[in-house]
Amino acid sequence: MSKILIRGAKVLGGAPQDVLIDGEVVEAVGTGLSAEGAEVVEAAGKVLLPGLVDLHTHLREPGREDSETVLTGTRAAASGGYTAVFAMANTFPVADTAGVVEQVWRLGREHGYCDVQPIGAVTVGLEGKKLAELGAMHESAAGVTVFSDDGKCVDDAVIMRRALEYVKAFGGVVAQHAQEPRLTEGAQMNEGVVSAELGLGGWPAVAEESIIARDVLLADHVGSRVHICHLSTAGSVEIVRWAKSRGIQVTAEVTPHHLLLTDELVRTYDPVYKVNPPLRTERDVLALREALADGTIDIVATDHAPHPHEDKDCEWAAAAMGMVGLETALSVVQETMVDTGLLDWAGVADRMSVQPARIGQATGHGRPVSAGEPANLTLVDTAYRGRVDPEGFASRSRNTPYQGRELPGRVTHTWLRGKATLVDGKLT
Repeated sequence: MSKILIRGAKVLGGAPQDVLIDGEVVEAVGTGLSAEGAEVVEAAGKVLLPGLVDLHTHLREPGREDSETVLTGTRAAASGGYTAVFAMANTFPVADTAGVVEQVWRLGREHGYCDVQPIGAVTVGLEGKKLAELGAMHESAAGVTVFSDDGKCVDDAVIMRRALEYVKAFGGVVAQHAQEPRLTEGAQMNEGVVSAELGLGGWPAVAEESIIARDVLLADHVGSRVHICHLSTAGSVEIVRWAKSRGIQVTAEVTPHHLLLTDELVRTYDPVYKVNPPLRTERDVLALREALADGTIDIVATDHAPHPHEDKDCEWAAAAMGMVGLETALSVVQETMVDTGLLDWAGVADRMSVQPARIGQATGHGRPVSAGEPANLTLVDTAYRGRVDPEGFASRSRNTPYQGRELPGRVTHTWLRGKATLVDGKLT
């Protein structure tokens, strides 16, 4: 593999520096580095980050290849600046055995656009009744460390306790989709003023908050790690903040769409805005931004949820829940967090690379941009502004809430262990 010199990039948004890649690692970082024998990437004015890591991606394979495949999903990831993604278990068949998680892991290795780490189901078939083969999945070639029934809540407190106890033995983590099912029966959107005016079934904040409160107490009791998926309410923020103040081992994520969009958009009845958990109020959005800035919320995770057009281009009640997000996540974070002054680019690197890699134990990712480290890198043109056109997405699906919206920033290059997967905005 030839040498690559990234010249004049603002590493983590700091002063311009040169970064020399040799093979799979960063050889040197400094100013005035020699370009002899190296391919030169002119990066003046651009920001260089460690490759992004997504702890919450739906790749849909096996079983729903009409929505996404490991190939198309990882191409979308590379387009968005990601070098590693964690694939959720709600596939068909469910990733609740060593065989299925190894299949997904091997597909990721074969395609090579980013590393794919499968997430194992907590319960057999996501049915919430019996623990899945947690130990076997961890001991498999995939080495699963994160377990989740995402798409469904582990609502049985006894099952949740047993899962927390089980994964503690090997340092794993249970990632909870916090949704009390009986409080959300028939729910179509956030419960509040807008749902009342539209006559749509309301999804109360307490359905999320009550599960989070229960689970942080269980994690404290067991002495294990719990991760909260797609936290979406101001009340949830306060519960996590309290739990962290007590030393409870809890981490939490927020999605880009919950940092930007509100339930007012549901007034259009456009199913592209239908998502689980639902879009919340402006008050919630501001609380989420502040919590991400102060570290109460640890990471940004996309919850990339692709669907074919027939599952979204229909009446609201019948539409599937979910949005694609891998290719727009960094732009939304720049819009909501960087351009507002809430985070600098070093903070973005922490929330979108360092911390998700730490939580998921993604070896070789989330590392400093320094000599001797794996060359998993993302180069961003932060001065760019453009309208989102889903027809140019690498994802197989187009269900983005940002179509036609102007957003800042564009990933121009992505390197996975020194190999360029994206060059000048085009996949290799």
